[in-house]
Amino acid sequence: MDKIIDILDSIAYEKGLKITDVENALKESLIKTAQKMVDFSLVFDAEIDKENKELKLFQKIEVVKSDDPRLSGEVLDEYENAINAENFITIEEAKEIDDDLEIGDFVQYDLEFENMGRNAATILHNNFEYKIQRFIEENLLSKYQNKIGKVINGSVTRVDRAENTFVEIGEVRGMLARKSRIKGESFKIGDTLKAVVRSVTIDKQNGLVVELSRTSPKFLEALLALEVPELKDERIFIEASARIPGSRAKIALSSVDPSIDPIGSVVGVKGVRITAVSAQLSGENIDCVEYSAIPEIFVSRALSPAIISSVKIQKSNRHDEKDRAIITIPVDQKSKAIGKSGLNIRLASMLTKFDIVLDEVEGVATPMADAGAKEQPKTKDTKSLEALFK
Repeated sequence: MDKIIDILDSIAYEKGLKITDVENALKESLIKTAQKMVDFSLVFDAEIDKENKELKLFQKIEVVKSDDPRLSGEVLDEYENAINAENFITIEEAKEIDDDLEIGDFVQYDLEFENMGRNAATILHNNFEYKIQRFIEENLLSKYQNKIGKVINGSVTRVDRAENTFVEIGEVRGMLARKSRIKGESFKIGDTLKAVVRSVTIDKQNGLVVELSRTSPKFLEALLALEVPELKDERIFIEASARIPGSRAKIALSSVDPSIDPIGSVVGVKGVRITAVSAQLSGENIDCVEYSAIPEIFVSRALSPAIISSVKIQKSNRHDEKDRAIITIPVDQKSKAIGKSGLNIRLASMLTKFDIVLDEVEGVATPMADAGAKEQPKTKDTKSLEALFK
C-alpha cells in the first residue's frame, strides 16, 4: 500500500499535474473506498506521511455536549438521511481518552486498509484513476478556455458521415462542425487546418470537447492580429466585425494614436496584409471602415461605398428588437448601399447592430455628402455633416 507514495511524483510528472493534486486525489480515493467498504454514514480522513512514507486512514469522531441531539441518531441531515450517532462522542467520554480534548475537537481511530480485503484495493485503484482523470480534464479545460478566440493549427485525423472534421490539437482533439466551415471547403485526413477556438466544454460521453470555427468573426479578427503588428500591440483596435463567410466581411477600426491610420495599417502596402488574410478565408472580400462613437456617422461609414444624405436613429421600445437607422439616400446610391445579393446592407446592419431602413429620394449624390469620406475633415463647410443628423 505504501509503495504508491513512492510513485506519486512520477504520476504528477507524467500526467502534467501538481503533486498536491495527485496527493489529494489519493486521499479522496482512500476515503471513498473506506466509506464503501465500511459505512457511508461514517466520517473518515486520510493523511500522507512523506517522511515515513506512510498512508494513514482514520475514522473521525466529533466531541459534543452530552445532551447533543445527534447522539440519539434521530436527527436528519440536509438530504433527510439519519445522522449516524457513531460520528459523535460526549465530552465526558472524550476526556477519559485525552484530558485536553474540547467540544468541537475530533477523536481519531486509525484503520488498517490492508484489513479491508482484496476488493478494497481494486476499488481504491478505480477511484484514484477516476480522480486523476478528472484533474487532467480540469487542467485541459482551463488551458483551452484561455485559448477561446485564438487561432490554432492542427492536423485533420477524421471526417465523419455528418462531415464534422476532427483535428488533433496537442493533447486533445478539436471538432470543426460542418456549419462552422466556410462554404465550399472540404478537408481530408492529413490536412493542416487553421481555425479559431469557439468554445470548450466537458461532455459526459465525449469528455473534453474543443469546438472550432472558421466562420466566426473572431476567426477573421484573430487572423488580422497575426498579420498586423499594430493590432497585436494594441495601437489599433477592432471595434466590431461582421462576416458572411466566404463572401464578404466588414471590420470597424479605431486607433489610439492620431499618427496611425487604422485602415492603412490593416490593409498594408499595396494591400499585402489584407490580401494575406483574405487568401486564408477562401478569397473573402474584407472592407475596412473607420469606427465612430457617433452612431449616425458609424452607420454612414458602414454602408460604404454608398454615399448617403442623412441618418436618423429610431430607438426601439422592445428589448428583443434592435434600434433602427432610417437612411435617406439618393436613388443612384441605393444599389451600392444594398450591394450584390444584399450583402452590403446585411453586413452594415450586423456591424452596427442597427436595423437599417433605406428611404430613397430623388437626386444625385455628391462626395461631400459622405461623412466618412477622407476629404470631409479638411473642409470648413459642415453642412453635409449636419445633414446626417436630420
